[in-house]
Amino acid sequence: MDNNERASATGDYSDTLLVELSAALVCVRKGAPWLYLQVSDPGKLPCGPLAFEDPTLELGVRRLLEELVEQEVGYLEQLYTFGDQVRSRIVPREDRTLSIAYLGLMEELPTQRIVSFYQLFPWEDTRKPWPEAVRELVEQLTSWAQGDPEREWRCRVLFGLEGSPWNPERVLERYELLYEAGLVEEAGKGANQGRALWADHRRIAATALTRVRGKLAYRPLVFELLPRQFTLTELQKTVEALSGGLLHKQNFRRMVETAGLVEMTEESRSEGRGRPARLFRFRSEVTVERPAPGVRARPRGSWGVS
Repeated sequence: MDNNERASATGDYSDTLLVELSAALVCVRKGAPWLYLQVSDPGKLPCGPLAFEDPTLELGVRRLLEELVEQEVGYLEQLYTFGDQVRSRIVPREDRTLSIAYLGLMEELPTQRIVSFYQLFPWEDTRKPWPEAVRELVEQLTSWAQGDPEREWRCRVLFGLEGSPWNPERVLERYELLYEAGLVEEAGKGANQGRALWADHRRIAATALTRVRGKLAYRPLVFELLPRQFTLTELQKTVEALSGGLLHKQNFRRMVETAGLVEMTEESRSEGRGRPARLFRFRSEVTVERPAPGVRARPRGSWGVS
């Protein structure tokens, strides 16, 4: 009798490899990217075991999300597989769990069940000056690295210090450096910046934000997060929310229109004072016209970094 058969017969899974499905569901609202958490356990992403009856991994995730989110998920892609022997130093596990994570993009998510990515990773929002707590965190990080050339180089490059450019796509690397330095709660040393999540779920969240930011330039995934018709201001604010940086209005609009990403509709919407704003929609034809139809916009100077 092998381990799986013995575990099935006795209920003892301590020596087995368990397969878990998890999902980072993302939406954008009120100027920030948000992440869905379980209502029954607000420290966890939606997760659960892969069922033997699930014909594919994706169908298994969709089945799990129908049960936990009670909302149909549109865009879904496999994110990464997490299988460290100890997934968190503060949540010891006797069994070994392989967690297959997915990224999902939603126009809306239940507001009572979401957390802002910038509550999890406050240093990732560089649209305004970093708060004092983040500046103190960076000081602690540089003190930890002092005297070690490799650590000092990583701090400088990842956090945009001493004139190094800030790269918004290195979310996971920044989180992992803070973890290594013991400056996040999941590292088991008591220190914490940003909201902690269960086990390695904040690492999964960092991987999800990394993937979204990395794909903005060559995939039209931002339109999965918008209604069918939107203003160019809404499009820009959504891109800024995801990237954590500010964009030049005229340059952004020129790039979007020149790239053929959107087309104007006959409808408009009031956005406050002044003339109503014209509504646009995504041009799906662009996906066959161009090999990489993304929003190729570089955020202008980051406020948060020194």
